[in-house]
Amino acid sequence: MTRPRNPLSKLLLFPLGLTLALLAAFSQGGTALSAADPTPTPDRLAEPTLPANPSQADDGAQEFWFQCLPCHGDKGQGLTDEFRLLYPPEEQNCWESGCHGIRYYENGWTIPKIVPAVIGKNTLQKFPNALVLQAYIKASMPFQWPNTLDDETAWALTAFLLRENGLWQAKEPLSAENASGVAVSRIPPAPSASPLPTSSPLPSSPSPTPAPPSTTPGHAIAA
Repeated sequence: MTRPRNPLSKLLLFPLGLTLALLAAFSQGGTALSAADPTPTPDRLAEPTLPANPSQADDGAQEFWFQCLPCHGDKGQGLTDEFRLLYPPEEQNCWESGCHGIRYYENGWTIPKIVPAVIGKNTLQKFPNALVLQAYIKASMPFQWPNTLDDETAWALTAFLLRENGLWQAKEPLSAENASGVAVSRIPPAPSASPLPTSSPLPSSPSPTPAPPSTTPGHAIAA
C-alpha cells in the first residue's frame, strides 16, 4: 500500500507544540539526541520505519502513527497521564480551553475525557471478530473526522491492532472474505438460557370405592 502523502497536513491541526515535537523526530531520524549524551534514544513520537517489503500490518503501523497516536498513545495505551508527558508542557492538559477543551482552537474539536487503550490486555473486547472491528474503525474513526478512512486504510489499521494484540499473524492480508473468521474478543459467549424442567404430571387420585349396598331392613338388595 503506497500512498505518497505529507503527514504534516494533518499535524497542522494539532497544537503547535506537538507538531514541533514531531518535526524534531523527523529531523533526527526517529531518535532524540542530547548534547551531554551522544547516544541516541528512541523517540516515541517518531514515524515508524517500514521494512523493505511491508505487510498490511506494517502499513497499519504507519497509519496508526498518522491517524491514531495523538489520542490513543504511542503504544496504544490510550491518552494516559504518562503518555501526555511526552507533549510539550503547554500541551499536556488536553482538556484545557484553547487546546481540546470546550473552547478549542480553530479547526479543533473537544476530545473525550477518556480515550481507551486499543493495545494490551482486555482491549477491543466488544468486537467479536476482525470484520466488525474494521467496520467500526471505518465508520467511527478518527474521532474528529469519522467515516473518512478508505477500506484499505481501515483494513491496515485492523491488521496492525490484531498483530499487536497477538490475535493475527499477518501472514496474509485481512479482507472481507476472511475477517469474520478472525476472533477478537476473548470473552466466551454467554451460555444460552437452559429451558425450565418440565414438571411431571401429578398421579391421578384413585377413584373412591363405592359404598357397599345397604342391608338395612326395608331396603331391597340390588341385583
